[in-house]
Amino acid sequence: MQRVQRAAVLVALVMAVGSTAALAAPRGCGGAGCGSAGWGMKGEYQRMYNPATVESLRGEVQSIGRMTPRKGMGAGIHLQLKTEQETVSVHLGPAWYLDRQDTRIEKGDVLEIKGSKITMSGKPVIIAQEVKKGDAVLRLRDDNGVPVWAGWRR
Repeated sequence: MQRVQRAAVLVALVMAVGSTAALAAPRGCGGAGCGSAGWGMKGEYQRMYNPATVESLRGEVQSIGRMTPRKGMGAGIHLQLKTEQETVSVHLGPAWYLDRQDTRIEKGDVLEIKGSKITMSGKPVIIAQEVKKGDAVLRLRDDNGVPVWAGWRR
């Protein structure tokens, strides 16, 4: 009888662990950026980051808001930064990641931004790698453009 009870407990344990793993696994996964709302490393948007076009700029935040850089992606945070030469759109990263950071960016803040300058819809855009606000540094990507939010998969 004890052998049957142990077997039943073992089966129940295996079923519980298996169903928990099934609940945690992303459904319909297999595409780029699975589980990251399109912000993963294999996504089309992330591949636009070009280390050869990295530049630094300083300016004042004119506006900050949410945007969707590509169809099918989750919301991202972007801002308009007024420099001495121009006002440029700066894409920071996914809202789900930035909403959890300690560094808050607001209209009127003076920032130093390092990032890859690309063209989207015929307009210049900076995909931010690093944002400095006073003494605070918000690192978003490494030198190759790998997002910090992708680090949990390494």
